[in-house]
Amino acid sequence: MATDDTDHESPTLDQARRQLKNYSLAVDPQAVLVAVRLISAGARLGRATEEHFARFGLSTGRYRLLADLEDHNGEKSPSHLAADLGVSRATVTGLVDGLEREGLVARRPSRDDGRAAVVVLTARGAQRLRDMAPEHFTRLQNMVGSLTVEERAVFLDLLSRVVRGIDALTAE
Repeated sequence: MATDDTDHESPTLDQARRQLKNYSLAVDPQAVLVAVRLISAGARLGRATEEHFARFGLSTGRYRLLADLEDHNGEKSPSHLAADLGVSRATVTGLVDGLEREGLVARRPSRDDGRAAVVVLTARGAQRLRDMAPEHFTRLQNMVGSLTVEERAVFLDLLSRVVRGIDALTAE
């Protein structure tokens, strides 16, 4: 079921039915359609997010790391960053290396365990987040601005349930 990024209503339910019929599968075509459109929307959102954060000299990953540090009093171990961001330690190392070169984060020994290191949000990193906040959060609000408060609440519930089902794509 190929989709065209310019057509938000593609594929259609009829297309899903035809494809499932071609394969003689007893699968709910509406469920397939929802999943395919969600995958397409996720890809489009990922591209738009990268473009959005590039305005501020960041990537999505770099922003998420900075925001996570800010949410945790400005410091965190690399292993906790990796776990909370849902990425590998190697990915965190790459993100931290780049952010450190820009002076947005620093590494220092842990107060709790001098053998371990923590990543610290620098004043420059905190300032970058403050500088981008008005535009960033306004754009986020505008992205979902056509939804009512009630619709957003329903969407959050539905999204949570869909996220719990993501493992079905990779289960053995």
